[in-house]
Amino acid sequence: MARPPRTAYAPRALDIAAFCRDGGRLEGQAALADLPRFADSVLRSADGAPEAPVLWRAAGSLQAVAGGPPQCLVDLTLSAAPTLECQRCLQPVAVRLEIERRIRFVQGEDAAARLDEELEDDVLALLPRFDLLALVEDELLLALPLVPRHETCPDLPAALRPEADVQAAAAGAGSELPSGRSEHPFAVLAALRRPKS
Repeated sequence: MARPPRTAYAPRALDIAAFCRDGGRLEGQAALADLPRFADSVLRSADGAPEAPVLWRAAGSLQAVAGGPPQCLVDLTLSAAPTLECQRCLQPVAVRLEIERRIRFVQGEDAAARLDEELEDDVLALLPRFDLLALVEDELLLALPLVPRHETCPDLPAALRPEADVQAAAAGAGSELPSGRSEHPFAVLAALRRPKS
């Protein structure tokens, strides 16, 4: 017996109710050009090489709810490797983003706002047509680090690295303490602020 054809879903105008009812699956790749807000938050390649695309996958399902209609769930998985500016050395730094989210869709903005405070899942109002790629972009923006940095900056001299400053300050602060006294927790900061002779 022939299997029925799979429903074609449009990510930019997704019928969430049908997608979840059918146990729908969607996956794809999004270039930076498809995600303009995300593109504005990352560095572009200096040599004009194309950036690695964002990989995304969505799976819909229904969850029974006592005393009410089933709720739509969308499990979203994202993978991206944007280039940001290191806040220590100001050079490009590659950041790996691996994101897994469960989005619950309910009837009405009021119900969504109330349940969003009560549940661990993200909760959104169920709309007739939903832009899944806009949600992908939102999740990527939320996952970007506030202060991107290299583990060890490649072009920063060892003497200028933060760990070297802290070690030098700790050594200096410790040598000035009277014998038998433990180091005060703020001694390192005091040594850093002390003017150099």
